Amino acid sequence: PPPQAPEAVLPTIYAITPTYSRPVQKAELTRLANTFRQVARLHWILVEDAAARSELVSRFLAAAGLPCTHLHVPTPRRYKRPGLPRATEQRNAGLAWLRQRHRHLPPPQAGVLFFADDDNTYSLELFQEMRTTRKVSVWPVGLVGGRRYERPVVENGKVVGWYTGWRADRPFAIDMAGFAVSLQVILSHPKAVFKRRGSQPGMQESDFLKQITTVEELEPKANNCTKVLVWHTRTEKVNLANEPKYHLDTVNIEV
Repeated sequence: PPPQAPEAVLPTIYAITPTYSRPVQKAELTRLANTFRQVARLHWILVEDAAARSELVSRFLAAAGLPCTHLHVPTPRRYKRPGLPRATEQRNAGLAWLRQRHRHLPPPQAGVLFFADDDNTYSLELFQEMRTTRKVSVWPVGLVGGRRYERPVVENGKVVGWYTGWRADRPFAIDMAGFAVSLQVILSHPKAVFKRRGSQPGMQESDFLKQITTVEELEPKANNCTKVLVWHTRTEKVNLANEPKYHLDTVNIEV
């Protein structure tokens, strides 16, 4: 048989991105797509917080030219209060799709899952780092938790604690952007999901990781967790003070 192209044997990276309608949505997704387009074998699972797929996101993905799956699930109104965790239903919908898809396939192809929020900035190096994840890998995250960065503390190649500005007592004091999970682990723990009941903001990551791994098993990446390869950049709140109440322009322009 002809030799396989090296790309064919790379594990697929599945990026689950919850998204919701807001003035900066298309700008954020554009930035993310421009990053993802440079990553080999990446499958984007974009999950809208909505009762139906929006025209804007559907059109955007059709033009983006990326392997992707477009899902939607609305967050119940009772969970839309400030102080409650966000995007729980959307991340779970992405997990359900992954499990469903691989249910009828032969033993799973190598794959890695990570949760890629649409308001972060990702170095391309991060994808090289996470691709070799055996079970659950971890790395620092910049501009998060009221600090310049947070990170797992590593000794002799093992995670022994957390450098964090907020609730260091969490079992996994880590941000959603700070870990990746092998597809194998996701499929062999079919009940592992993000929980609403009893979960506080900032505890979602711990509550999820507790179901699939232990701190001792974590695989430190990014030079023993000393390099920042992802940042919580968070877009500035848009000033629309001069936006007319009624549509004044003669054409309808999508932003």
